[in-house]
Amino acid sequence: MEIINNAVSFRFKEKNAATIGFFDGLHSGHRFLLEQLMTYAVSRNLPTMAITFFQHPQVVLQPGFQPELLNTFDERINQLSLIGIDYCLLLDFTESISQMSAKDFIQKKLKNEWNVRLLLIGYDHKFGKNRKESFNDYIIYGQECGMEIIQALELPDIPVSSSHIRNYLLEKNISDANLLLSYHYTLSGKIIKGDQLGKKIDFPTANLEINDKNKIIPGDGVYAIKAFWEERKADGMVYIGRRPSILNGGEKRIEANLFNFSGDLYGKTLQIEFIDFIRPDIQFNSLEELKKQLSIDREKAMAILMKPEKSLSLRA
Repeated sequence: MEIINNAVSFRFKEKNAATIGFFDGLHSGHRFLLEQLMTYAVSRNLPTMAITFFQHPQVVLQPGFQPELLNTFDERINQLSLIGIDYCLLLDFTESISQMSAKDFIQKKLKNEWNVRLLLIGYDHKFGKNRKESFNDYIIYGQECGMEIIQALELPDIPVSSSHIRNYLLEKNISDANLLLSYHYTLSGKIIKGDQLGKKIDFPTANLEINDKNKIIPGDGVYAIKAFWEERKADGMVYIGRRPSILNGGEKRIEANLFNFSGDLYGKTLQIEFIDFIRPDIQFNSLEELKKQLSIDREKAMAILMKPEKSLSLRA
């Protein structure tokens, strides 16, 4: 996939079939949309283009808005590159763009500057100032400038949205979140030094510092995970919470215990994939109680991770 930056001032010479969206999560609904785009493009002998944004449009439309995102920018672009789209046009959503009418955006930007000849619009997607025009208006604007505009189909029988997935993650329903995503939800972070308590009770942990403050953190509790760093990987479990047994409610921690691994990970970037939820956060009366529960958690996590991988395709 070729990435095109500085799209506001860019003129694309090649005729193309495009769709537009923020694509947070690149979930099953987005993938169904992009599959349709590729089908239309092949039938018309056009390359495909996904037009997306560096930051969430609501950051411009609502000053002070703090989005809760399923993907970091890099994760979103990487997921998009795996689908098979030819071009990704990155648009800096500005105040001036937010003030453009749908007609001007279609005719002046999409057609005249970016050479879009077929535009596939998500079934519930609207754009232009105040988003007041209908899909039929879009068709008319397209006809006026020689652009074919088609409304995408919705994924049959299964409601999929980024907000559904966010709620599942906060409710610790990892299995349904992963199903709607069509891949395992991930967190990545730098390993920082903790207080070494895990090592004292024979459960050493890697403490993740998540750099993107807008990235959704699943609800507090313990999860079975797969961990990746450099060229290595390991099964494990992760704790998310404020450690009520130790500090009676301190700063939230993300602590991963990796199975069959010993070594120094400080300063390295660890990526964890959430496989399933094990239990909620619990306050224990002693470190010995905590240690016993962690042994139970590890057994449960190992049993989960040994099971054959389930398909994450909604249409399997």
